[in-house]
Amino acid sequence: MKVTINDVAERAGVSIKTVSRVINNEPSVRSSTRARVLEVVEALNYRPNLAARNLAGTHSYSIGFIYDNPNAYYVIDMQNGILDACRAQGYELLIHPSNAQSSTIHEELRRLVEQSRVAGLVLTPPFSESQEVINTLKAMDVEFVRIVSSHGHKVAESNCILIDDTAAAFAITQHLLDFGHKRVAYLSGGTEHFSTQGRLEGYKKALQNAGLPFDEQLVEQGEYSFDSGVKSATKLLQSGEPPTAIFAGNDEIAAGALFAARMLNIDVPEQLSIAGFEDSPFSRQTWPKLTTAHQPNEEIAQRAAELALERIHFKSCEEKGIKEKNGAKSTRQKSNTGCYFTPKLVVRESTGAAPQKNARR
Repeated sequence: MKVTINDVAERAGVSIKTVSRVINNEPSVRSSTRARVLEVVEALNYRPNLAARNLAGTHSYSIGFIYDNPNAYYVIDMQNGILDACRAQGYELLIHPSNAQSSTIHEELRRLVEQSRVAGLVLTPPFSESQEVINTLKAMDVEFVRIVSSHGHKVAESNCILIDDTAAAFAITQHLLDFGHKRVAYLSGGTEHFSTQGRLEGYKKALQNAGLPFDEQLVEQGEYSFDSGVKSATKLLQSGEPPTAIFAGNDEIAAGALFAARMLNIDVPEQLSIAGFEDSPFSRQTWPKLTTAHQPNEEIAQRAAELALERIHFKSCEEKGIKEKNGAKSTRQKSNTGCYFTPKLVVRESTGAAPQKNARR
């Protein structure tokens, strides 16, 4: 038979209300009582009815994940990370793909919050970078956490997970320069993304640090896609002065560049080095496998959801005016700082020493 909240209360020797407070992570429960209730919950494998919890009161027990990203691997990693955080605290995940270019996107988000009664949202680019979206959500007084490039951000805002694209791009470019490459190209993703700007900045800084001039002819603007990588790399590799190394804005672009090199009978890495970014499955499914920067997307998403839940709980406690028995305010604190992640260089077989002049056939 299905275990009920009554069974948990009876086994733990407490009231149903106390069990409810423990499940809802309310602070007004003694630590010893909380531990006893959680032990019984685990022993009985009790799972609260989240739908009933949502309908029973004003507090919602779901987090919304809003995205517009063609990279299925990225989306899956984000979902898994947010789910881990939600399950740990008894929340459900509402997944909502959207078109960031839609003229009605703000009304769509408004309806989502009002009709689905989500407690909070996790936003990924481009939504996390849109000031209009941010203003809309602030006006609705809903908690949200943004996953966004640190480019242009001097400090981590309290509801931001910042990715240091600039530092990671510097490390990748420096890796190519250390191999003796002088003509290093950069294949850009969509310029509307903060990450694109941050990665370009890291590329430029590495060149400057090595005393090499920035050559606009070695930068191709495109999209974060395989086809864009093929097109951009083909153009550069068929030019009068082709690069000996390519730094691609993500692994999909890098895989496209590798495909272009194969079509042009250019050996990688003997004649051309190629590096990507993010360490997605694309980087391990090519031959040779791609040098890249590992971006821990599941961990990033989990931290974003945890931060959203911290903010939701703090807001709930403030609204209820919850206090401990001694009259002191709840010790649960709203996070005042965001979080930084710096993707780390992963060296694989697609990069190597710069070829000798005229080494291409």
